[in-house]
Amino acid sequence: MWTFRRNEKDVINLYDYLSDVMRLATNGSQLNFGFWNESDTPVQAQNNLCDVFGSMAELKPGLKIIDVGSGYGSPAINWQKNYKPLEITCVNINSQQLLESKKQETNLHHIEATATSLPFENNSVDRILAFESAQHFKPLEDFISESYRILKDDGLLSIAIPVMTEESSIPLAKLGLLSMTWSSEHYSAKKVITALEEKFKISKKQEIGSRVYEPLADYYNKNRDQIKERITQKYPDYVENILYKSINKMKKVSQSKIIDYLLVTCQK
Repeated sequence: MWTFRRNEKDVINLYDYLSDVMRLATNGSQLNFGFWNESDTPVQAQNNLCDVFGSMAELKPGLKIIDVGSGYGSPAINWQKNYKPLEITCVNINSQQLLESKKQETNLHHIEATATSLPFENNSVDRILAFESAQHFKPLEDFISESYRILKDDGLLSIAIPVMTEESSIPLAKLGLLSMTWSSEHYSAKKVITALEEKFKISKKQEIGSRVYEPLADYYNKNRDQIKERITQKYPDYVENILYKSINKMKKVSQSKIIDYLLVTCQK
């Protein structure tokens, strides 16, 4: 039911149950798919994606930043270390993830709130980041409107999001197993761009699916024995088997240009 309803409570339950699958598989604390170079480990690939996204968002010292859907805070810690912004506020609807993020020795701020009703003043921040989280925001347009309201006049909104490459009324037929295990809204790239352009001017756009899904699957296949051993210390065998099949299905539909991974930055 979490997969089919996908309301905010379902997303919280899904992450509470399955976040440790990702962390056990990667031996890290981030929850993104990574941006892969040859011979990368999962943690290196995840850090690469943080760096690519930070560059796309034009992060630099002295900025006031909101990270919406911040997970366990690891990307924000990465950006704080690399760019030394003045202030980063992690926003998340998942209180368990926020609590774990707060335990780390950082200067991050933490707020439990929904992405579609952000508790910030008008024209108050320099950057809003949605790093592999906006696929869960529903309706996406409400998050975009809230971002526009909160950003300063020269502010930027940056999104990293898995997407469908085209609008489809029957995603089940194209995604197969992923229609159940890819627990997001399955937004198309066109929908994301169109929704952003209602409020913002697109300044940068990059599609990186071939550097995300395919090498991720190759790494998993090459190292499955070790990954499976770690995952099955906490989860039943069938959870790892579904993950294995889902990741390989991601590779297949990425190669078939059915899914992609979109990075986009837009200016108010």
